[in-house]
Amino acid sequence: MGLHIWLLYVAAVLGLSMSPGPNGLLVLTHGAARGWHKATFTVFGGVIGFVAVIAMSMFGIGALLQASASALAVLKWLGGAYLVWLGFHVWRSPPVGARTGAEQGAGSGRAMFLQGLLSAGTNPKVLLFFTAFLPGFIDPARGLFAQFLVIAGTFAAIEFATEMLIAGMAQKINAWMARVGRTFNRVCGGTIMIIGILLPLL
Repeated sequence: MGLHIWLLYVAAVLGLSMSPGPNGLLVLTHGAARGWHKATFTVFGGVIGFVAVIAMSMFGIGALLQASASALAVLKWLGGAYLVWLGFHVWRSPPVGARTGAEQGAGSGRAMFLQGLLSAGTNPKVLLFFTAFLPGFIDPARGLFAQFLVIAGTFAAIEFATEMLIAGMAQKINAWMARVGRTFNRVCGGTIMIIGILLPLL
């Protein structure tokens, strides 16, 4: 993808990684309850799950593009509309917070890894999201596998860094989100809506 498209993709992924979602909340919870070092297992599981879903989405989109060249334009508009809807949903979401360690109990690294993996990899909404989100960043004139490496690698790096930051600052973030969580949601939701409007126009 071109540099301007990649930079927009980075901005979109940053907004998505920081917005409230099942995996972010899971990492926030594990970090607050068990510390960042144990929450690393959750983060790795989630990142691997997301990369697997990106692969399914991208290569499914690739098969569709082979069948219909005009499908990409349609998917871009549908994806943009979906992002606007998602951003509005995030905007209106109540503040999130992590539960206490007493509620969560103890957990092994393997169990936490599986929780992160399953949270990201088995949620049909995640697959639907990436199927709607990714067409705007795919260039049908270029090789799909090389684009997958860039798209998945960028997403994995940003998601890993963001979730590790969440895990490391879980105790402080939990209290901070209780105070400014609604404003934070509106900033993230507004960013996602703007990207949804811009995406079909590129």
